[in-house]
Amino acid sequence: MSKPQVITETPVSVYDIKEHLESIKKRDGDLTFRGNKVEEYLQQFTMVSPKKAKEIKAKIEELQVPRLKESHILKIIDVMPKHLEELKVVLQAYTITVKDEHLKKIIDALI
Repeated sequence: MSKPQVITETPVSVYDIKEHLESIKKRDGDLTFRGNKVEEYLQQFTMVSPKKAKEIKAKIEELQVPRLKESHILKIIDVMPKHLEELKVVLQAYTITVKDEHLKKIIDALI
């Protein structure tokens, strides 16, 4: 029996998944049952277009917030918090601390 190995772990946002599903749809013409379910979910819960998400990601990366990694940025973009308290809740899932001044800059970049 083979034992698969993880070579790399790359964080993926829902917007990347949405783009990937669209390319699969163009290639195959139709999605599978699970692909359709994922597409349905993404249509309900994505807040901005993939292009806008990339712009927001670039803005947040320009802020150069200490200890904020790409996976954190992608989760922030997936949730799109509108208030400081909501952003704090999103970042509570990780073991990082971010100063309030940086959190305010992130919220400004999201708006």
